[in-house]
Amino acid sequence: MTSQEEAKALIQLEICKPDHVYGYFASPLRYPGGKGRLGPWLSTVIEKNDLRGGWYVEPFAGGAGAALYLLLEGYVEHIVINDADPLIHAFWQSVVSETAAFVDMICRTPVTMGSRARFQAVVANPEGHSTLELGFAAFFLNRTSRSGILAGGVIGGKEQAGAYKLDARYKTDDLIARVRAIGAKRERITVLGMDALDLLLDCSPGFPAKTLLYLDPPYYVKGSQLYRNFYQHADHAAIAHCAKLAGHPLLITYDDVPEIRELYRGVRSSDFSIQYSTHRARPVASEVLFYANLHLPAPPTLTRGAKLSMRRPAAPTLRSSAAARA
Repeated sequence: MTSQEEAKALIQLEICKPDHVYGYFASPLRYPGGKGRLGPWLSTVIEKNDLRGGWYVEPFAGGAGAALYLLLEGYVEHIVINDADPLIHAFWQSVVSETAAFVDMICRTPVTMGSRARFQAVVANPEGHSTLELGFAAFFLNRTSRSGILAGGVIGGKEQAGAYKLDARYKTDDLIARVRAIGAKRERITVLGMDALDLLLDCSPGFPAKTLLYLDPPYYVKGSQLYRNFYQHADHAAIAHCAKLAGHPLLITYDDVPEIRELYRGVRSSDFSIQYSTHRARPVASEVLFYANLHLPAPPTLTRGAKLSMRRPAAPTLRSSAAARA
């Protein structure tokens, strides 16, 4: 074994230990339109509305970045991660309930085009596969697809001739740390796979009084391009009707289009901008936040990744880890 190979092996052993937390983002998933960077702003909403120590519920969880931020940073006692997409639900169920097995799959699965093809076959034919297998397949494709879109093109292209390669968004040490951090909080996480409307109608009345509901439905205009479970106009209208009847503090974010403005007429709102990662030019798009049963202390703001948490040290580099053992 060469010194380089030995150093890599040592790092692999090191990152499979349970006491490392790397990186700034809490979610292991990349999600188009994900709102993880709203976490710090949401914490101010929670503080100003006396919701600290309560529950936080995301009926359209996706990457659940904001929920995890609020839980891991101690702003809420319990989070509900709900997603109707069977693959995304399988991912969260696996990470929360089968953490060790999920980490083992990360450690043992080579990041190759062959692995990607195998997991694409699992997604195409989910019957006969366990929740863990489905969840990991969703995770692997999410981390190796452009913008995290499961049906999207592969990072680096099929010939892997691009500037970025298949593993550009698959940093094993960081991802293992994120998964373990979530698993360590499993007693304070509920994972559901319900239709969002059913969750709001059937489960919401049973949530504690100190609960913040945050809805981030599929985009009205480009939802079909970004999500496996996208909505038609009637679906958006049903969510709007239910939201207007909500008894808990409620936040809803949408792409800012006339149809949505009409559906939510009479509901208080605030504008903000978000930078998409689904196009090379990274356009800045306008969004609108609707809210009810709470006070908005400031307009919505997104926080850069490097400022999301000051308590997560950087992952070790090959050189620094090898030098430490020299």
